[in-house]
Amino acid sequence: MTARLEAIWIKRAHRGPMDLVAEARLVAGRGLVGNADQGRRRQVTLIEREVWDRLMRQLGGAAPPSARRANLMLSGCSLTDSRDRVLWIGCCRLRILGETRPCERMDEALNGLREAMEPGWGGGAFAEVLDDGEIAVGEPVRWDKS
Repeated sequence: MTARLEAIWIKRAHRGPMDLVAEARLVAGRGLVGNADQGRRRQVTLIEREVWDRLMRQLGGAAPPSARRANLMLSGCSLTDSRDRVLWIGCCRLRILGETRPCERMDEALNGLREAMEPGWGGGAFAEVLDDGEIAVGEPVRWDKS
């Protein structure tokens, strides 16, 4: 399976809705253009399609992946224990800075989701943006070899 970018969401206001977009612009040291959270340590948040699907099966739920409130959904690329690794999405690099811990809002989306996400980086990861550039759904994703 080829790793790829499955979805992009932009949160235009704190606690606001997650807007699904087909493409977005990344700015080094800032994050996604138009996203409410820019320039902080958590410039971009990421989740795995496979983990989300497993959690929904485990809990018997059908919450949309946007309920996680992450910016990017990947498939075919494990984020577990990826701290300090560099991830390429198309022509842009992201440095994974840590695990995104699930918050109480996860139980608002689906009862028991917060606890189910706790083990093994189930809540995904957060990253800093290293390169300016455009990304689009369907782009290849790969770990940097260096």
